[in-house]
Amino acid sequence: MSRDYEPVPGQWYENLEDDESFRVLKMDEDAELVEIEYLDGEIEEMDLETWHEMDLEPTQEPEGWSEDEDEEDEDEDDWEEDEDDEDEDDEDEDEDDEDEDWEEDEDERDY
Repeated sequence: MSRDYEPVPGQWYENLEDDESFRVLKMDEDAELVEIEYLDGEIEEMDLETWHEMDLEPTQEPEGWSEDEDEEDEDEDDWEEDEDDEDEDDEDEDEDDEDEDWEEDEDERDY
């Protein structure tokens, strides 16, 4: 039983009964709740009593897992915003080109 293992945020555990790995996200001692995240991204909240009834072993972070997955999503959002900025820059350049064309047309009329 996991009575030997208190939930530690950031620590990975393996549920030996279900053969599932998860990490502890948060531990709310006042509410006696533990928030965990499974490999597939599913998040679950359980009370400490349920935690202590589970057959757990601490384990290493799974291969290929990255805690920065949320940050990667944010980076992708930033990249999309950068593309929008580039589109705006292109529009500004087009306006500048039109101004130059106008000036050239005026110069041609002076002949």
